[in-house]
Amino acid sequence: MLGMVDAWVSAAWILSVGSAVGCVVYGAMHWNYEDEE
Repeated sequence: MLGMVDAWVSAAWILSVGSAVGCVVYGAMHWNYEDEE
């Protein structure tokens, strides 16, 4: 049971951090493109 809970917590943490990093990278790339123009 504990192993399953740990796996779910790890998956949720990776997903939340991954989407946060993805948004930052996506936003930074678009801001850089706009600045160049």
